[in-house]
Order: sequence, then structure tokens, then C-alpha cells
Amino acid sequence: MYSARALHQIKASYAFLERNFHLCKRYLGWEIVFLVYTIVNTFAFGLIGKMMGGDANENVLYLVIGALMWSFLSALFHEVAHTISWERWEGTLEYTFMAPVHRLTHLIGVCVFAIIYGLVRSILVLIAAVLFFELNLSGANLFGAMLVIAASCFPFIGIGLAAAILPLLSPEKGAQTTQIIQGIILLVSGVYYGVDKLPLWIQPVSYASPATYTLLGVRWALLDGTPTSELMPFIWWLLISGIILIPIGFHIFMCGERYAKKHGKLKRSG
Repeated sequence: MYSARALHQIKASYAFLERNFHLCKRYLGWEIVFLVYTIVNTFAFGLIGKMMGGDANENVLYLVIGALMWSFLSALFHEVAHTISWERWEGTLEYTFMAPVHRLTHLIGVCVFAIIYGLVRSILVLIAAVLFFELNLSGANLFGAMLVIAASCFPFIGIGLAAAILPLLSPEKGAQTTQIIQGIILLVSGVYYGVDKLPLWIQPVSYASPATYTLLGVRWALLDGTPTSELMPFIWWLLISGIILIPIGFHIFMCGERYAKKHGKLKRSG
């Protein structure tokens, strides 16, 4: 009995995963636009690195890593946080929330899609950047960088789940508010500069951002070839923060769902 229920939940999660891929195919034109914009944006920051003094390859790689990691983390956050906006846009919000499917099953499908989507897009951007700048990654610890990136998925899923209730509670302003959260993370995490360049009063906030440790870990691995064993503090911190943030994010989402159902916000389209 329990195995049959578990199989049903897995199939239901896969259904949400597959549906999101079909949405990407439906809006393929927009996906191409966003991909090209991300690639050009990465090239622009890389070219800024060429203008800086010192080792041009290191400067370019430093900024490209920042642009690439932000592309991945923001895509992960965006796909999870905007799942409600997608539902509302497609006119399926009420049907999804009234379906006899556990909310955890629904969100697992959304989160798995977000990870796959973010990885595929980031790999394409990385290939374009390596070819454009002829970057030298011969001394890089690619395996360690991938472990850091994998660990970073979990805390950002937790943050995305918490932010996902904003479009649910406010169809008019919720989606814009998630952009504010994203912008604050961008500012304090040292995406294009070291966190030591931030004003002293804001530097402590940067150490609460999972993106800070993701960027530090990936840069250590790719720029300095830091062994995986020395990257483990970053990996463990990201995993632990994910273990904490995912249940908190899910709880916040469930509270928001109950509030929305009680006050009749599912039918609102804007």
C-alpha cells in the first residue's frame, strides 16, 4: 500500500516537472531571448575584466564566474519563487491548489525542474564564455566546483519557497517584491566584487547569504585549484543552511496557501 502511494507521489512530481518543460517549449522564443541576454551580459562583464590590470585571464574568469553563478542561482530562485506567477499566467492556479496532490509533491516537481533548468542554462553560458574568451581552466578543480554548486541548490530552494507566497498573496505586487529579494542577495553576496569592498556596516549581512559561500567556493576551486577537502566547509555550510531553510520555506508557503484559500485569493488574476 505504502509503495503504491509513494509511486503515485513520484509520478505526480514528475508530471509537474514535465509540465514545466512543456511550458519552456511553448515559450521557447522568450527562453532564447533570456539565454542570449545572459550570455551577452556575461561577455560584457568578462570584457570589463580585460580592462583591469594584472592577470587578464584571472580577472576575466573572476567576473565570468560571478556572472555564471548568479545566472544559475537567480534562475533557481526565480523558477521556484515564480511558480505561482506561472500558474496564474496559465490560469491553472485554482486547479493546481485544489487537486488531490500533496503540496510537497507539487513543489518537489517544481524544484527539480528549477535545478535542471538552471544547470542547463548555466552550462550553455559557460561553454559560450570559454569559447569567447579562450579561458584556461587547466588548473581548476572542476569536481570541487560542481560539489559546491550542487550544495548551493538547497538553500536557494528554501529561499525560493518562502518568496513564492508573495505572488500568491498579492497578484499585483508580489512578483515585483521577489525581485527586491533577489537584488538584495545580488548586492551583499560579492557576485562581481569581493565582500570586503562593501561598506563595513553591511558586510556582516553578506555572511548570512548562501550565495556568498557558493561564489567563494567556486572561485577557490576554479581560480586557485583548491582541493575538494578544503572546500568542505563551504559545502557543509550550504547543506546545513539548506536543511534549515527548506522546511522553513515550505512552512511559510503552506501558511500562505491556507491564508490565500481562506481569503479567496486563488481566483484573482491581477
